[in-house]
Amino acid sequence: MPDTVFGSDAYAPAQIAQRVSDVGVRKARLPPLTLALLGALAGAFIGLGALMFTLVASDASLGFAAQRLVGGLAFSLGLLLVSVAGAELFTGNNLIAMAWAGGHVRSGELLRHWALVCVANAVGAVGLALLVWLSGHAAMHGGAVGRAAVAIATVKAELPWAEAFFRGVLCNVLVCMAVWMAFAGRSVADKAVAIVFPVTAFVAAGFEHSVANFYFFPLAMLLGAPLAAGDVLANLVAVIAGNLVGGSVLVALVYWAIYLRVPPGPPTAP
Repeated sequence: MPDTVFGSDAYAPAQIAQRVSDVGVRKARLPPLTLALLGALAGAFIGLGALMFTLVASDASLGFAAQRLVGGLAFSLGLLLVSVAGAELFTGNNLIAMAWAGGHVRSGELLRHWALVCVANAVGAVGLALLVWLSGHAAMHGGAVGRAAVAIATVKAELPWAEAFFRGVLCNVLVCMAVWMAFAGRSVADKAVAIVFPVTAFVAAGFEHSVANFYFFPLAMLLGAPLAAGDVLANLVAVIAGNLVGGSVLVALVYWAIYLRVPPGPPTAP
């Protein structure tokens, strides 16, 4: 099979599928300490993207569409750091379902990996929120940054469960498509182009990313937001479940069924 597509230097979709599956096997078998540290880094990286989004959201002079689009572009920093610098992100790692579907990763390995990475992401995101609070960052722009952070978290906590779930589904379809397309590239520039547009789209559309919420909720609470623990927990459960369905089912298993379900046979005679 040729290693380029459409005359470019990108991997073809069938090759991406195999690369994602192979990487999924390696990720599922990382040592626990390594996985935990990389997971904490990913949580902090996504938190930095959320911080940048909040900064844009605090500027009331921007129109609605401009604020959402620029904020989404700023949030892309998080997944760029994960992809280029190296980290383990729960939402992107839903693609490991491809390796599981092919029988290369056991169910127990998959579930342990997701659970450990999700917890580590939360630790990294909460740790960053604490550092941001201690830094006084929220006082920027006359306190508008802090007020924006509280408003963002409050809206999230008030989402109905079903709405949060489906926003989580749509979010991780786009996040996993960003990761999928990044596997097509051969350079940092390729990865950046692949990541920025889907991530900007999910943020601009108001979809829900569980790891970003691990940052937003603690920061808002540290800033004095009167968030009910039950509302926060309900949002996180709904969004995590939605992210799982969007990434593992609607992206990973769909592409597995298209490209890897049936092993390629011998070439046919012309």
